[in-house]
Amino acid sequence: MLSEKQNDLLKQLPKVDLLIMGLPETFQKHMRTKTIVQDVIDELRQSILDNQHVNVSLKDVSEEIIRRLNLSDSPNLKRVVNATGIVLHTNLGRSVLSKSIMHHLTETMTHYNTLEFDLETGSRGSRYNHIENVLCRLTSAESAVVVNNNAAAVMLILNTLAKDKEVVISRGELVEIGGSFRIPQVMAASQSKMVEVGTTNKTHLSDYEQAIHSETAMVLKVHTSNYKVLGFTESVSREELAKLAHKKDIVFYEDLGSGILFDFDALIDLDEPIISKTLEQGCDLVSFSGDKLLGASQAGIILGKKHLIDQIKKNQLLRAFRIDKLSLAVLESTLLLYEKNGDEIPTRAMMALSETAILEKVNAFTNLYKHQLERLRLTYEIIPMSSEVGGGALPLKTMPAFGLAIKFPNGINKIQTRLRQYEVPIIASIKEDAILFNFRTIFEEDYALIIRALEQAIL
Repeated sequence: MLSEKQNDLLKQLPKVDLLIMGLPETFQKHMRTKTIVQDVIDELRQSILDNQHVNVSLKDVSEEIIRRLNLSDSPNLKRVVNATGIVLHTNLGRSVLSKSIMHHLTETMTHYNTLEFDLETGSRGSRYNHIENVLCRLTSAESAVVVNNNAAAVMLILNTLAKDKEVVISRGELVEIGGSFRIPQVMAASQSKMVEVGTTNKTHLSDYEQAIHSETAMVLKVHTSNYKVLGFTESVSREELAKLAHKKDIVFYEDLGSGILFDFDALIDLDEPIISKTLEQGCDLVSFSGDKLLGASQAGIILGKKHLIDQIKKNQLLRAFRIDKLSLAVLESTLLLYEKNGDEIPTRAMMALSETAILEKVNAFTNLYKHQLERLRLTYEIIPMSSEVGGGALPLKTMPAFGLAIKFPNGINKIQTRLRQYEVPIIASIKEDAILFNFRTIFEEDYALIIRALEQAIL
């Protein structure tokens, strides 16, 4: 039995049509307006039935509807501040793109473009031509083709060159990366036949030799980007595998995982294969990701012998795996920056930051916002930290850094949640009673955002 007050409140609930007519014109035409209005009214009605306190005034109900409509228009994919110190943070989009390429991207994508048009002949062209020449210049590869990610590259190569044939691979290289991408399953999906040799920790050249016969199409080497086998181990060098494969007249292909174009100009010590050197050492084909150590868009880049790339280009799966125009434009522009010097590529720049440079960033922040930090009564300390490369690359590699440890004696988890729910989310880690802000991955333009987010989280 409803009380008199409940009955009165139910009668006061605004009508759906009246609420819609009272909204600004842009919201009246919104596709989700009617659904959201009905949801708000239904929730108010249920609250009244549950005898909860509600406000059913037309003004307040309309404001709630507008708030929800604005929220529904906000993309879920949005900018965040990465205060974790992980440069290639897989959950935060991996590579940050250079701002210097954004003008070209905007100009190209907001107009018609030459995606598949040859300006010289006036006829249809290939999207792969835009990228092939610059990749070959940078790596000395004979040919190149690009797909939407490295998993697609692996699948395409195996399906093209080893379908219904055997592929020899060391047991120590049967990797699994994020998202349950497993080499054995990919090989099965490509319709190639996996032949495991050696053991988890030791594989010898003789193991490969004994496995190769008339049904063997390829020797596959997979770089263990996201783990290391240490201790009593042995593996076969790239040069030895290349020599064996060529002696047996089969393909030698290496999945490099991340792969780097250069040795980061000796700025930091990276234990990663350099793409041009792997080709010099005898690889017929290599593939690697675009959005990891390369610092570009998501892509799977395939380099190597022209006659093999030509076969790959004829595979019908290439259309299913082809790279889109946005990723292609970003990738080409990033590679052109490498030809200049690569300094403008954020991934490269962040990884190359010295401890001194990072400490200067922390000091600049605390000097700039000293009064705001004091007003918020925050206890903070500049402390040494360590950074990771991330993105499944260099699992044992850490880089020294500096950052702020801001202490919150009470409700630290609530503060972290509020920072994460700020209009520009701040993603930071917790250690004991402090939230850590690692400045290797914090940009100068993030400083004011961090302060405003702290103010909102605390006050």
